[in-house]
Amino acid sequence: MADWQFAQKNVSEELAQLHFFSFKKCVSGEEVTFTITVKEYVAPPPGQYARFFGQADKPVNQKLGPFLPSGWGNSLLDALNGCVRAIREFPCEADESSSSESVAGA
Repeated sequence: MADWQFAQKNVSEELAQLHFFSFKKCVSGEEVTFTITVKEYVAPPPGQYARFFGQADKPVNQKLGPFLPSGWGNSLLDALNGCVRAIREFPCEADESSSSESVAGA
């Protein structure tokens, strides 16, 4: 057990260490960058059986039913892989802010 985990006194506190990752997906010739945050909980949150939860910072599948890619797992790799798989599998639109920046910079 890592030292930081001893800071949690009660399971309801849901203390977690954050791990950050960057992932790029090319969409219609533009790169969309996702930031994925994986939380490593001391103990699984109530109702969950895994200690690791990953979630992207922007939605995919915006036209049909937008959702934030996420993944649970018993390891950091499992949670990260579940999130990355959803980003790869579903379509996404390029940020309008990045599109307007490229037009302004031209």
